Amino acid sequence: MKLLVFSWKQPSMAKSQTSVGSEEPSSSRPWESYHTVYTSAKAGMEGVDKEKVQRIVYEMSKGSKYFENEEKKEAYMKQKIENMRAQYSKLTPQDISHHQKMADKRILELEATRDLSRIWLHVDMDAFYAAVETLCNPSLKGKPMAVGSMSMISTASYEARKFGVRAAMPGFIARKLCPELLFVPVDFQKYTHYSDLTRKVFQNYDPNFLAASLDEAYLDITTVCEERGITGGEVAEELRQSVHLETGLTCSAGVAPNRLLAKVCSDINKPNGQFVLPNDRSAIMTFISSLPIRKIGGIGKVTERILNDVFGITTCEDMLQKSSFICALFSRSSADFFLSVGLGLGGTDTPQYKMRKSISNERTFSATEDEALLFQKLVDLSEMLSADMIKEGLFGRTLTLKLKTISFEVRTRAVTLPSYICSSEEILKHASKLLKAEFPVSLRLMGLRMSHFSDDKNGIPADPTQKTLSDFILSGDASGGKMSDYRPLVFDVCDNTFSVNLNCCPTYSAETSCDLRDSSMENQTSDSTFSCRILGNINEELNGTVVPQSSEPGAKVHEPTNTDHKMKSEKIDSYTGQLEACHRDSWKNGFSCVADEAGSISDQKQFFVWVDDYKCSICSIELPPSFTEERQEHSDFHLAERLQGEESGNNHRSFVRQQRAAQKGHTGSSGRQKKKQKSSPTASKYVPIDAFFVKSNQNF
Repeated sequence: MKLLVFSWKQPSMAKSQTSVGSEEPSSSRPWESYHTVYTSAKAGMEGVDKEKVQRIVYEMSKGSKYFENEEKKEAYMKQKIENMRAQYSKLTPQDISHHQKMADKRILELEATRDLSRIWLHVDMDAFYAAVETLCNPSLKGKPMAVGSMSMISTASYEARKFGVRAAMPGFIARKLCPELLFVPVDFQKYTHYSDLTRKVFQNYDPNFLAASLDEAYLDITTVCEERGITGGEVAEELRQSVHLETGLTCSAGVAPNRLLAKVCSDINKPNGQFVLPNDRSAIMTFISSLPIRKIGGIGKVTERILNDVFGITTCEDMLQKSSFICALFSRSSADFFLSVGLGLGGTDTPQYKMRKSISNERTFSATEDEALLFQKLVDLSEMLSADMIKEGLFGRTLTLKLKTISFEVRTRAVTLPSYICSSEEILKHASKLLKAEFPVSLRLMGLRMSHFSDDKNGIPADPTQKTLSDFILSGDASGGKMSDYRPLVFDVCDNTFSVNLNCCPTYSAETSCDLRDSSMENQTSDSTFSCRILGNINEELNGTVVPQSSEPGAKVHEPTNTDHKMKSEKIDSYTGQLEACHRDSWKNGFSCVADEAGSISDQKQFFVWVDDYKCSICSIELPPSFTEERQEHSDFHLAERLQGEESGNNHRSFVRQQRAAQKGHTGSSGRQKKKQKSSPTASKYVPIDAFFVKSNQNF
């Protein structure tokens, strides 16, 4: 079979990728222990001298804050690998036999889900940003160029990639690798325009195509092939020609039975090529047998090192051969993912449409502590976020500020507002308060994200999978009965549903993430295994800011002083000590732990972590580490839920207190004396929501 000739030097590539991580470096070659290498799995970089690139990156990074951050990540990685090796060595023959039976059973179950009836096409634009700039300026053609600056590169042309230059690489390192490198500033408005042109072409083949980014998309071309009586390869060829005619740009395509394999195939014959994998199981298994694991979306350099250094896994076929150990040392969801990779299984159904959970933008810049400059960055971000929200007709309540310090520590602060907003003025007003709480600080990245959107989005219905209190009440109380006088409830602290005066001040909350991974320095399949989060209430703990309990508009807010910042720093240090202890005991949670304040959603024991860096501990949704934007949106979604829970909890307690006071007053006026009941010390203060509506539905 012609396609199986493809092997594309995979075994040698796998060997070169893992040799650095598995060999002990000599004292005269310290760069061999430095694992930040940019040549692993990028098209157009097959002939690059990897050792030379690694040496230059090491020499240019040594002594920097980034280098220190990489050393911290390396220390955590080594500890995690040692922990897994220790567990690996403790497996007895009986354990291995038991887990092998479990693995064999799970493989059969996964194999039964194989669907060869669909034809998926993954299209990926070739060096998109660089290609657009070359199209607009033909003098750049054939020259090594990069879109970005000396601080960071967004995309590199194929001519530059031959020198080891690639996306997510600092420009000063790229210039060292390629002295003739030309820099072109980023122009997202231009890239969005050309992206829209490509999507018009995609809609002709699949109206429900999935856009993965500005420059790539997944298309289900099954219907097109059946209606027109043509093959997937012919559709891919026609689509690529249409894109070129419409935009003047080239793209590469991959055709396969599922999305996972289609993405791998689109990278084989880059640039301006395509590869077709038939809908045949034997062809799939042959194709996957020698495929390096790093080629799979969701497996980054961290997961690659763990699989290689602990289990000796370098190819997808090795996943099945080491299936017993995978089932023994990984969670069910992670093991299923790895076994699915070994079987060449991926998504085949078209995901159902879901309402957007958040919208965001962020920018990286040269590290600065100039407050005026940082506020100007915030103004720009507020205007961009507002423009994006207005374009999509969105109004949100939860605003999140993301910051990355000069030491690569990632911090996020969030505020839930009493009303839905979308104007740049409102966004800037609340974002400024969040930023002021961090001063003094030196930053290199800033971002804004809005979530917790209004259900009424220009008449578009809300996400049907999102459960709300309104749904609960409409469906009936706990006894199953319908409520005659239905009144919708909204998570708005200014709602007068309970006929009591509620606090209308926004609730500020902070999340400090010791992010041991610089997302901007990895490729799209990078791992985010390590994340430490400290959640707390800014009003009470971190910020020292006192939000007035009165709803009067003239209430003043205390601004943080130097003493406040000192107290905040001491408390963060205290939390950090608790986290370090948590890290040593919880490698399975990706070294993630959460310290929450009393009275919050921690009462429900629902802490948001990525179990095994793959599965949400709250709702069990599974998102690979490479889905960075989706994971951020999911994190914001639960953060919004957390804040809503705190608000609704406060509202309920206020209502119960008023109701009890009213009952007490009524009893006194009647003149009847009742014996005072002694409350049980073990009684819970928490009243289940269903019990509340059963007992008080007549109040609506």
